[in-house]
Amino acid sequence: MNPGISEIQAILGDLPSAPTGASNTAPVSGRFAEWFTREIGEVNGKLIQAEQGLQQLAAGDSSSLHDVMIRIEEARLSFQLAIQFRTKVLEAYQEVMRMQV
Repeated sequence: MNPGISEIQAILGDLPSAPTGASNTAPVSGRFAEWFTREIGEVNGKLIQAEQGLQQLAAGDSSSLHDVMIRIEEARLSFQLAIQFRTKVLEAYQEVMRMQV
């Protein structure tokens, strides 16, 4: 029902890769890649928790509908933020590529 990490990576996968050749940018891009991977992992964790909460609720194991709904909303907002972030990064990259040197 909810998208998993592979679907998020597929959505984010069309981000162009950074041009190579600038050796001093490698550490910065490495830190960004680590941060981005960690954040996507957190979004995926929230999606998994929300799905597990729904399954528990459907099975009658969950005691609080309120907690399940909060987890679902957190997962939805996290996913929307990841999509908006991807869109902004892609737009910024495209703008830089349009610049004339």
